[in-house]
Amino acid sequence: MDAIKKKMQAMKVEKDNACDRCDVCEEASKVAKVRADKAEDEVAELVAKSRQLETELDMTNERFVIVSLQLEEKEKSLLAAEAEMNALNRRVQGLEEDLEKTEEKLVAANTKLDKAGTAADDSERAKKVFQNKAEEDEKRIIGLEKELKEAREKAEAADTAYDETAKKLVNCESELEKAEERADVGETR
Repeated sequence: MDAIKKKMQAMKVEKDNACDRCDVCEEASKVAKVRADKAEDEVAELVAKSRQLETELDMTNERFVIVSLQLEEKEKSLLAAEAEMNALNRRVQGLEEDLEKTEEKLVAANTKLDKAGTAADDSERAKKVFQNKAEEDEKRIIGLEKELKEAREKAEAADTAYDETAKKLVNCESELEKAEERADVGETR
């Protein structure tokens, strides 16, 4: 009976240990269930977040596609703008070359203009000299014309006086001849 008591006590101890272990296991099971519930909640949240992230990823991918298309358009616009800028740069270079040539022509034209101005000044001075000389010559011509007129008048007066003197001389000669004839006649008589 001792053996049965011992065995009963051992069984009771085993039962108590088993109950304790059962309580511990039940407690562990409750904790595990709570953890499992939390994990399921977390999984549900993570699934929801995953769905939200997938939605955001889809939206981001769509935005990425749109932005990529916009970027391609911007790159095309940039290439077109660069090509236009290069064309404008070439045009500017051409215009600068034309400007340099035009400036050179302007300098040459200004030089010619200065020379022409100097020549015009020289011509103006020469014109004034010639005008002054022409005026002096005109005065001299007027004086010479007056002298010529006076000389003609004197010549006409001298011609008239000569004619009168010649007439007188002819008269005198004819009178002299008459007188000589008379003298010859008078001597012969």
